[in-house]
Amino acid sequence: MGMLMNTKGQVTVPADIRNRHDWHPGDEFEFVEVDGEVVLRPLPVAETRGQRFVRGLSGRGTADMDKTTDELMEMLRGE
Repeated sequence: MGMLMNTKGQVTVPADIRNRHDWHPGDEFEFVEVDGEVVLRPLPVAETRGQRFVRGLSGRGTADMDKTTDELMEMLRGE
């Protein structure tokens, strides 16, 4: 199966290959030359800034589960 490279240097990876390898938009790859051929390798998924932030907060919060929704809303509103 052949694919054409467009003027931006982009090549479409066929859907059956993307599905087989569970590749999705936004996944990152590297191109490596091996014995004169170019190999496409997925890069490990990096943790996003938001994921690092949430991980850093994990276990720091407390929850007062004895309050009703109305009591919690009163606390938030300063009533």
